Amino acid sequence: MEKYYLYILSVHIIFVVSWMAGLFYSVRLFIYHTEAEDKPEIERNILQKEYERIEAKLWNIITTPAMVLTVLAGVGMVCIHPFLLQMPWFHVKLGFVAALLIYHFICQNIMKQLKHGKCKISSFNLRLWNEVATILLVAIVFTVVLKSAVNWIYGLVGLIIFSVVIMLGVKWYKHYRKKHNC
Repeated sequence: MEKYYLYILSVHIIFVVSWMAGLFYSVRLFIYHTEAEDKPEIERNILQKEYERIEAKLWNIITTPAMVLTVLAGVGMVCIHPFLLQMPWFHVKLGFVAALLIYHFICQNIMKQLKHGKCKISSFNLRLWNEVATILLVAIVFTVVLKSAVNWIYGLVGLIIFSVVIMLGVKWYKHYRKKHNC
């Protein structure tokens, strides 16, 4: 049974990587899609149609299937080792995974809004939004790797500090772009 668990764990890790890559790139495309609004009409129309096409393919061929396979592999691991459900760190991980699933579906909604020209989120706010996935990924990885080795208070403080550093980096980048007309 342990051999099957390791196979499923490997599949889980592979699809987590694929899912995260899809989420990161999707939001990056949302940023470019939003910034295309500032282009002249002909260029804007061409760019936005192309972004819609790329976003849909990325979402439907990579991001969502990877999310489904990640969840299915996770369920498979719990079926093989149900004692995981008794571990406090696993409940924390599931909380972060639930937040990541919510993030996924909010991104899907943003993509639909962009397609219909109804998205009011600025490119700067999308840049901040993009970092939410990074924060959740870091939280999940540290929770799984460290399990109960770190007091949850230290973990939470570390996550808050990491989040602040990420957000400051995004703000610095916005300032840099303004200054250098990027």
